[in-house]
Amino acid sequence: MNIHSFLADDDQQSNQYKYVLNTTSKLKEQRKSDRSKCSFGDSDLRSCALRLAQQGDYAEAIALLTQLICRHPHNAVDYNNRGLIYFQSGERQKALSDYNTALKLNPYLASAYNNRANYYAACGELAVALADYDQAIDLKPHHVRAWINRGITWRDLGQYEVAIENFEVALLFGQLEGHIWAERGRTYHLWGDWNCAIADYRRALTQLPYMDNDKDIPGCRLRLQLENWLDELLSQSAS
Repeated sequence: MNIHSFLADDDQQSNQYKYVLNTTSKLKEQRKSDRSKCSFGDSDLRSCALRLAQQGDYAEAIALLTQLICRHPHNAVDYNNRGLIYFQSGERQKALSDYNTALKLNPYLASAYNNRANYYAACGELAVALADYDQAIDLKPHHVRAWINRGITWRDLGQYEVAIENFEVALLFGQLEGHIWAERGRTYHLWGDWNCAIADYRRALTQLPYMDNDKDIPGCRLRLQLENWLDELLSQSAS
């Protein structure tokens, strides 16, 4: 299993790209000078934490979210977002603790169930992961990421037909088509339907970003993985 295939959620407020970069720079300078007197608002901190995490500056992103949690200790979204960044940085137990806290504060937060399910899937606890994906979808039936992730998990269990059904439902919402076609193609590939796999891989390549796109790092990673899958399939079909 490749944990990069699983799509995480974040509930942070995203602003314009240049604005976030500028605010991130200002925040880092202000935190260096006097962390206790930061005057930036909550939405600024959330946006900057997201951007810092995308840049790989996990420690700074976690510090900003911890500051938000100190301001608002009962905000489930901030715990969920910090858990996501802990997970991305490899601190899985801290991530799980934050997801559990988020769900204790707000048991209806679908994104936290999806993120916690990703944790369980990455740990190989697929049945537990499926239960959390189910809960996310029950709470938010149009939760595309949860549909995709649940499809990946069923595929990992060898239940290819059920996996395909999940991807086909996800396509109905008109979002993340590149991700869905890539994962459905991989499922057809493993299932032995190479014609459908190649068709889906090629559809996905028209949607997924190239590696020089730093605004969609998960999409770039999936594109690289998809190119490897396609090369593997074409070499198999030629032999």
